[in-house]
Amino acid sequence: MPSGRVHNLINIAAYSVLSAGVLLVTREGHLSVTPLQALHFSLGFFVGTFLLSPDLDLAEGRVDSKRRWGLLGFLWVPYGMLCRHRGLSHTWLLGPLTRLAYLAVIAGLIVGLLRFVWPDVPLPRLPQPISLKVVVPLLTGYYLSQWLHLIADGVRPDHGLRQARREVRKRC
Repeated sequence: MPSGRVHNLINIAAYSVLSAGVLLVTREGHLSVTPLQALHFSLGFFVGTFLLSPDLDLAEGRVDSKRRWGLLGFLWVPYGMLCRHRGLSHTWLLGPLTRLAYLAVIAGLIVGLLRFVWPDVPLPRLPQPISLKVVVPLLTGYYLSQWLHLIADGVRPDHGLRQARREVRKRC
């Protein structure tokens, strides 16, 4: 299995090749990508690569993604305890979603605590409505970074299904 550093290099190389390809195709007029869409894709991709890696399921130990959170890295320890390594967190669709959901729960708890302790605290608001022109590139970049990690780990897209089938067979 590649180390965290190798995963990052794979993702950066893939991002560079993809960016060059998209730039060429866009210049030829076959595709239209706005600078804002490219920025949102890049943001999702690099957050997925450096902050929300599938290896956060090892957050009880030294994991690069947890370390990059700085003082807030401890927030990922419960995630590491909830998800066994290469379990649900290493599935192609639900794995990336578990990290986003976990982050949303943590943010909700922090906002709830702030509202309880300091009811008049001004909090940033999400723009309403949230545009698909923002969400789609963000999620595409995020999921692509996660999938590159899983490919490097040798995890096939049917990983979660194969695991569920094995557990059913054990019980029957």
